[in-house]
Amino acid sequence: MLVVALVAGVLLSLLKTWYDGRFRESPVVRGAAVDEDRVDASDLGVELGERATLLQFSSAFCAPCRATRRVLADVESMVDGVRHVELDAESNLDLVRRLDILRTPTVLVLDSSGAVVTRASGQPHKPAVIAALGTALAS
Repeated sequence: MLVVALVAGVLLSLLKTWYDGRFRESPVVRGAAVDEDRVDASDLGVELGERATLLQFSSAFCAPCRATRRVLADVESMVDGVRHVELDAESNLDLVRRLDILRTPTVLVLDSSGAVVTRASGQPHKPAVIAALGTALAS
């Protein structure tokens, strides 16, 4: 029984590691009304990026959020017209609910019109962010 529990624990850990920080199609994009899958400047309190926006939801005691902030800031500095916006999830509960944010950090990649193109829960790696941003810039 102990061996089964250990194997199950290792498998769950590997699954979490594999899934964490990977970009995927947003569930908001698949089934929502047009106005629900868009974010605009009034939602964020700042203007969207000219070409794309990296929208990060964080919380106060989230260690991966700090690492995610650094990765997104690096990508923002590399690509003209891209803006990184970080929001505190607790202070923006209406937006968190509307966009189905379940954990922090969550990163949404928005196109120039504010439509959610893709999302990642957990800390994404820089190459994954760049690839997801390429999808948004191509749309």
